[in-house]
Amino acid sequence: MNIIISGKNIEITPGLRSAVTDKIGKLEKYFKPDTEVHVTLSVEKDRQKIEVTIPVKGNIIRSEQVSSDMYVSIDLVEEIIERQLKKYKNKLVDQKQASTVFRQDFIDKDFIDEEEINITRSKKFDIKPMYPEDACIQMELLGHNFFIFCNAETNQVNVVYKRKGSTYGLIEPEA
Repeated sequence: MNIIISGKNIEITPGLRSAVTDKIGKLEKYFKPDTEVHVTLSVEKDRQKIEVTIPVKGNIIRSEQVSSDMYVSIDLVEEIIERQLKKYKNKLVDQKQASTVFRQDFIDKDFIDEEEINITRSKKFDIKPMYPEDACIQMELLGHNFFIFCNAETNQVNVVYKRKGSTYGLIEPEA
């Protein structure tokens, strides 16, 4: 695996680099050697955050962990990604295009699916053209933490969502 480590508001010391390489390196048993893993370490006030992103064909495996100690965050993120891989392995491999990224022994191994994804409710609604700011207002009025709408500027389906710290995010499709 090719682990690419970057930092925001933090110097990547040899100790941190070693901890990330050791922990994330444990995931090597799942991936082929040419797989890229993007790791971003950041510090905001007393929040030590690690983000790990592993692009696989058709999917992105991602985890973000925050704690008051970067080494604890590093330990947590590895466990979460390993759990995700085991949980979604059958779904990832069933989409044949993603199986070129994983090692054969991981593909062949069966894991117990502890939580089956079960959609219990479905809704249909008209998607009306509006501006992202109006969509945020509508989302607040409904008391939801996300809202799907047709962007009046681009005429494409977008999503606005609530972020931590009373801010909002916008998800747009790539052109």
